[in-house]
Amino acid sequence: MVTLHPEYVVDEHQERKAVLLPAAEWDLIIRELEELDDIRAYDAAQPHAADRLPFEEAVRAIQQDYAR
Repeated sequence: MVTLHPEYVVDEHQERKAVLLPAAEWDLIIRELEELDDIRAYDAAQPHAADRLPFEEAVRAIQQDYAR
């Protein structure tokens, strides 16, 4: 788990309006979000994994198409 040290900017009613983070913590958040995006893309691609052919089978199919 990531430990953060946020500082909040508040308005005259003490409502939070913004957050300040050290740059290193922000960079860590960005890296974590990019990794999460990669994981989601991988998970989304998995249902299509059953549609894949083994390499050797694909080569045979291509060679058969050229032979016709």
